Amino acid sequence: MSSRAAGDRTETPQPDPALIGIATRLRVSIGAFRRRSHEALSEGDLTGPQLTALSRLERLGAVTTAELARREQITPQAMGATVAVLEERGLVTRSADPADGRRWLLTVTEAGRAVLSSERSAVADTMAAAMATSFTAEEIATLDAAAPLIERLADLF
Repeated sequence: MSSRAAGDRTETPQPDPALIGIATRLRVSIGAFRRRSHEALSEGDLTGPQLTALSRLERLGAVTTAELARREQITPQAMGATVAVLEERGLVTRSADPADGRRWLLTVTEAGRAVLSSERSAVADTMAAAMATSFTAEEIATLDAAAPLIERLADLF
């Protein structure tokens, strides 16, 4: 039998202040990195939010506009406007959800994948050049090791 009363709640432990500091530095640095990479991407025809939505849609597979909006933490109306531009440009398509005919699923088209590939290549080339000229081999190895950890952290919240 449990030593706690039926109505008691288990308190969530407070994170270590050092972890809060690390989390804050990561949030700030990743935010700055994201803004700068979006600036590089937005030199093309698509805006940062359009490229973000297209990229997330590619990772998620077929989803509704509402789900995409929830993942990006914006309103369905705002995502609807973003998706409308992507659809108009032939970068995404809508199809009826086979499980629920009232819903529409979005998918990335081949043209959308080509745009993402092109944009990613341009940013990756710029990043690689910056690393080659400004980072030591050890720092590059650290970045390489950190990438999957940052991705895993992003998946946890």
